Amino acid sequence: MIRFDVLTLFPSIFDGFLSESILKGAIESGKLLVRLHNMRDWATDKHAGMDDRPFGGGPGMVLKADRVVPCVESVRAMEDQLGRLVMFTPQGRKFDQKLAERLAVEERLILLCGRYEGFDERVVELLQPDELSIGDYVLNGGEVAAMVLIESVMRLLPEVLGDSDSNKFDSFSSGNRLLDCVQYTRPREYRGLSVPEVLLSGNHAEIAQWRAENSLQRTKLRRPDLLDS
Repeated sequence: MIRFDVLTLFPSIFDGFLSESILKGAIESGKLLVRLHNMRDWATDKHAGMDDRPFGGGPGMVLKADRVVPCVESVRAMEDQLGRLVMFTPQGRKFDQKLAERLAVEERLILLCGRYEGFDERVVELLQPDELSIGDYVLNGGEVAAMVLIESVMRLLPEVLGDSDSNKFDSFSSGNRLLDCVQYTRPREYRGLSVPEVLLSGNHAEIAQWRAENSLQRTKLRRPDLLDS
């Protein structure tokens, strides 16, 4: 089992995410545990303020070190296993499938979700988090990034998916530098488009060869950089 502790200013964002589909089943079966922590609980003023104007001027607000650092330290202390601290930031290294596979063997991940103009730099200096980015674009906060990480790691846990081989053949999984092949299901014909005959043949060797060739061709066409790497 892996435990996720999510530190956020807006825990209710996760309500629907955690109560649907495969993730809900994984939580109910005890394969993973997700705990949400409202960082405002560590504010020391009556307005539960967590941010302030940046020194030197400029737009936006900055999350305060004297609020965030005690919050992280308190959450870490809730378990004997201190866990691996992850901070989501555009400055972080890019999150990918290989990193998801490495994180899936951790016992505990603490996910720190930023907002506004980000964190006071002393949060990074004092806590030394693993800074991650899910892509070269800007979000309103780290909550969506945390959901991406939780779902990608969750799929790699034993017995979470209905088919234990499902994640082994995913695009970008270890040893697989190719995109997945195209997929079809019923009906056999739809609006003049038919399923390739080989997939209906029952010949498993020919089907496997067709899928491998299709996967290679799709990768050459859509993501040739994967082959270069």
